[in-house]
Formats: sequence, structure tokens, C-alpha cells
Amino acid sequence: SRYYREVLPGEIVKISRYDVQTLDVVPRPEGDPSAFCIFEYVYFARPDSIFEGQMVYSVRRRCGQQLAIEAPVEADLVSTVPESATPAALGYAQKCGLPYVEVLCKNRYVGRTFIQPNMRLRQLGVAKKFGVLSDNFKGKRVVIIDDSIVRGNTISPIIKLLRESGAKEVHIRVASPPIRFPCYMGINIPTKEELIANRPEFHDLANYIGADSVVYLSVEGLVSSVQESIKARQENENSFKSQKSRLGKIGHCIACLTGEYPVELEW
Repeated sequence: SRYYREVLPGEIVKISRYDVQTLDVVPRPEGDPSAFCIFEYVYFARPDSIFEGQMVYSVRRRCGQQLAIEAPVEADLVSTVPESATPAALGYAQKCGLPYVEVLCKNRYVGRTFIQPNMRLRQLGVAKKFGVLSDNFKGKRVVIIDDSIVRGNTISPIIKLLRESGAKEVHIRVASPPIRFPCYMGINIPTKEELIANRPEFHDLANYIGADSVVYLSVEGLVSSVQESIKARQENENSFKSQKSRLGKIGHCIACLTGEYPVELEW
């Protein structure tokens, strides 16, 4: 199989053995930018997915580079919680000039902790989920890049594991902003009360999860990392177009981060 093109927002496509036809494109209300879910780039999508003409892996690496600009730290090595945050960790390490080193290896025979029904099971799942590559970090200051911290349950036992295995310091850097609001667009985000960013513990999150420091990527940093190459491409395309037929505004849904929903909520 080969990549052909993206289906446009609101587009109805007919695929037959002979060709690909556009049957209709549902028009967007005048002036409304699109609102593509920004969390697809952060976590949900496969890294080889292509959205809006860019590869998700490249966006995640840019998020890591931006995080290094916003939140550098004195450390010896950069690593990740395998594997979804790996591109961001590589970007962070590259920008900081630190080596990227694996500190955990994934047990391939354990399921997803994110969907375990309660906290105790999720924490037990983490203990079984990773093996420790202690020779790689014993006595060293480690920066762990994670893609997101939702409840704070998964990262705590990982930090404990690294400290018990000889890490001198453990600094957490998160390649997305804190999730604070529920999603009404179909993504199963936990209730507002369950989100660590809304709990009292968030005010001293480093102490709560056992880290030496915790810093999240800013909302502006995430949006600029996602939109950088889209804007560059649009400017390139616009230079070949008349002023009249300029391309539409770029838009992403960041409601789970800011509480600003792309449509009016009706209760």
C-alpha cells in the first residue's frame, strides 16, 4: 500500500477498484477555522501517520526540541518512557546536546495500563510493564521525557524504580501541556476530578510523584510545534496564489488544555 492523500474535513470519498472520487465536501461555516484534535499529535496517533501534510513523528520531535528551549536542566542523559515519547525525547536530547540513552525496556507481554479499571491495577501494571537497564544510568542525573501525564499514577512507580536502581536525580519533562478539561468531541478523557492538573497535588507535583523537577510544555509551544510546517507550506502555496484565493486559517482543538471549545456546548 502507498500513501495517496488525506480525506479533507467534511469530504465524502468513494473508493472503487478504478479510482478515488470526491462525492461532496460539506462546507464549513464561513470564517470558522478547522479544529483538528491536537492530542492526535501528542499521543493517540501512530508516529508514521500523516495529518495536515506532516508526519506525526516529526511534530513530536519538534515538541521535544521546543521543550528543551522552555525547560532545560543540568543532567547527564535524556531518556523516555517507551515508546510513544521517544521522538520528543530524541528532539529534547538533540537540542540540549545530551546523549539519548534507554533506561527502561518494555515487557512485550503486558497490556495497556491506561485502560486498567482502577489505580491499583494501573500501578501494578507499570511494575510488570518495564525492565530496568540500570547499567545505563547508575549514579547519573536522568531527564525522562513523557508525552503526557493524565492522572500521575503511571509515572510515580517509574521514578521509584529508577531511584531504587541507582539514578542520582530524576527530572520529568512533559512534551504536552497539562490536561485540565474534559473532551466532549469523543475522546475518553477521565473526569475533571481525576485529572492530576486539577488536584491539589499539582501545586507540588514533583514531590507528589517523587521527581526532582517536573515541567510541562506550554500551550503556545505545542501549538507552534504543530503548526510550524503547516504555516511554512501555506506561505509557500500562497506565494503562487492570488490574494483573493488565500488558504483558510489553521485551526486545532485545544479544549482539553484551555477549556475553549471549538463549538458552543449545548446542555
